[in-house]
Amino acid sequence: MAERRRPGYSIYREILDEEAVDVIAQKSESKTSLCEKVKKSVRCSGPRAKRCLLETIPILSWLPRYPIRENALGDLISGISVGVMHLPQGMAYALLASVSPVFGLYSSFYPILVYFIFGTSKHISIGTYAVMSVMIGGVTERLAPDSDFMNWDNVTNSSIIDTVSRDAQRVKVAAAVTFMSGLFQILLGLVKFGFVVTYLSEPLVRGYTTAAAIHVIVSQLKYTFGINPKRHSGPFSLIYTILEVCYLVPQTNIGTLVVSIVTIICLILAKELNAYLQKKLPVPIPVELIAIIIATVVSWQVNLEQKYGVDIVGVIPSGLQAPVFPEASLFGQVIGDAFALSVVGYGILISLGRIFALKYGYRVDSNQELIALGLSNSIGGIFQCFAISCSMSRTMVQESTGGKTQVAGALSAVVILFITLWIGSLFEDLPKAVLAAIIYVNLHGMMKQFMDIPALWKKNRVDMLVWVGTLILTILFNPDMGLAASIGFAMLTVIFRTQLPKYSLLGQVPDTDIYRPLEDYTQVKQVPGIFIFRSSATIYFANAEMYQDALGKKCGVDITKLLSAKKKLEAKRKRHEKEEAKKAKKAKKNADDMVRSQDTVIEMEPNPDPSLPRVVILDLSPVNFLDTVGVKALCNIRRDYGEIGIEVFLAGCQTGVVDNLQSSGFFNDKVTKSCLFTTIHDAVLFCHLFHGNLHTQILHGH
Repeated sequence: MAERRRPGYSIYREILDEEAVDVIAQKSESKTSLCEKVKKSVRCSGPRAKRCLLETIPILSWLPRYPIRENALGDLISGISVGVMHLPQGMAYALLASVSPVFGLYSSFYPILVYFIFGTSKHISIGTYAVMSVMIGGVTERLAPDSDFMNWDNVTNSSIIDTVSRDAQRVKVAAAVTFMSGLFQILLGLVKFGFVVTYLSEPLVRGYTTAAAIHVIVSQLKYTFGINPKRHSGPFSLIYTILEVCYLVPQTNIGTLVVSIVTIICLILAKELNAYLQKKLPVPIPVELIAIIIATVVSWQVNLEQKYGVDIVGVIPSGLQAPVFPEASLFGQVIGDAFALSVVGYGILISLGRIFALKYGYRVDSNQELIALGLSNSIGGIFQCFAISCSMSRTMVQESTGGKTQVAGALSAVVILFITLWIGSLFEDLPKAVLAAIIYVNLHGMMKQFMDIPALWKKNRVDMLVWVGTLILTILFNPDMGLAASIGFAMLTVIFRTQLPKYSLLGQVPDTDIYRPLEDYTQVKQVPGIFIFRSSATIYFANAEMYQDALGKKCGVDITKLLSAKKKLEAKRKRHEKEEAKKAKKAKKNADDMVRSQDTVIEMEPNPDPSLPRVVILDLSPVNFLDTVGVKALCNIRRDYGEIGIEVFLAGCQTGVVDNLQSSGFFNDKVTKSCLFTTIHDAVLFCHLFHGNLHTQILHGH
């Protein structure tokens, strides 16, 4: 193929520095005061009030325009399919939260209806989620441990656990932490803190959910083996729990283990069949629902609890619970866990919401999603639900079965309402081992995330480090403390990246006004006598000193040595002047002494080193802000290099950086905006035109 040739072009304009740009563009000095901003924000009008109402309650904007013919059938099928999935998952994830399975059904009903009214995502499925449930379980078991409900049984001469009182207290704890997490989300949404999720990068979220899945698996081992390990909390509790389980393995209930193994094998085979028939079936086979129906029937007929000691779900009350405000005395004990839950739940929800919004071409309001999720959790806490978020598996089913709006979610809540009111009690004989098996199989997608490690190794090793670091920290310190430690670790990687940026000397692409790093291109040539220096990161307190050191190394200027030599010459000159002054005071001097004195010469300025630049241009185009330390570093560079005869110019400054320089006192009577140029090429042209001793071959402009 013939080489593509680009047409040449010419641009004729004056060399522009920041002063000239301010004059030509007529920079405005007027700024809106804080008082004016507040007045503008609270000013009310009819259209603004209507817009605010529709943004706060999105259902008012889309439901009146709901296209029944196009969407009703798909939403109906999708709602029934997802509602069927809510039943086994809600009951299973309630075990993770250490509450009775019926509260998992409540958590699959109330919050969904609230999100239906206030949410903006059309495709995500709100409800119980494994990671959130295991975090809730950590709180409930910490604040309501078995040891607090031990009673002495005179018949058996042993201690027994008052499970009724324990479970009631755990529900209160779960409701309190859920209510508090909802309040945090509402407050963050009201103050427009939706951007907080940006601190949860994709590698961090995926590493965190993988580690949380490991916590979930370990927490369910007691149901798989039919054992009762002690509850461990705090750092390294996962390690202690694994050791405890290994110690108790010889006490395994064989009946429970057989139920677990058979259920896991059947679920895996059914899932594979589902995947194989995915394109042929309009609706996926509800394998979890079929599994709990069959397991319940078998347990009831064989009497697994009495004959083999298999632990079952137990009493599931029919109907809904009356609303109860959470105990305020628990708020102080769960405030840290509530904040962690609010951040994790929102991070998972908004990540999935944005994926489907991008796929189907609509907008998800991040702040409104915070408020919607917060209302779902806070109202849910009043109705004794535990914290919820968005499930990937249910969301995929909701989308694949034709769900197009939030109506599908509302219909799934109706399905759960029907189950809770009339048929929930039929599952009282369901073995808990079956629910644990459902959890294991549903977590296989999260465990596949381990494949991220080799992929990130090839793409970005710092992201891989964040992924692995998050996994290790969350495993060691539990999901709540692990999240804070993981975010801190991710922030440290950002700091290290800004402390270790790439420093480059730039050269000119022949016959253009484009400048690129010399080490990256073979045809890029350095402009003689001019060193153009660039850092890939902004300049602030953490790397300002390294910026100055890197500039000296790249330019071959040992600024300390040169300034020291100049000071020695200056001191020598002053000593010589003092000696001459003393000699001048002597009245009698012979002519020969005077001649010798006149012939004394001190070489004050050495010949310029040809290897040193005459001009240094600092390319600040990658710099998006400057703090006072960064401004001071630039002042020091101009002063020090100026003292040894090297001029320093700045190029490519963003408007905010110029404002930082101005507000920090960079400019004065001697230093004006004439040392700032809009582009590197403007600075190079200025040096060429006004420094005749720089014989450069550059692209000329007028």
